[in-house]
Amino acid sequence: MKVRLPNQGGQAEMLKRVQQLQEDMANTQAELESKEYDVSSGGGMVNIRINGKKEILSVKIDPTVVTPDDVEMLEDLLVAAVNEALEKVDAETTSAMSKFTGGMGGGIPGLF
Repeated sequence: MKVRLPNQGGQAEMLKRVQQLQEDMANTQAELESKEYDVSSGGGMVNIRINGKKEILSVKIDPTVVTPDDVEMLEDLLVAAVNEALEKVDAETTSAMSKFTGGMGGGIPGLF
């Protein structure tokens, strides 16, 4: 009885493709992490700059929003701006990485 071994050349080619895919994903992730995004809330009263690592780089607040009588409004504007910034980073990351995951990225926890 003859035993057929799998095509070794095919396996080597598959491994090479997987390694290239991993390298491309790592490069894309590094590129995404280095990007910076600007978002605002309250018609530009609060501006936030965030990077792809989800680190807040700066917060700028229009002085007219800072009133001791209405601290709650300022807090709401900050929360809205931070949430929008985080959503922007997540959306861009999901979009960029979907070319590697074929749209299944959301189903693989911790993928990116």
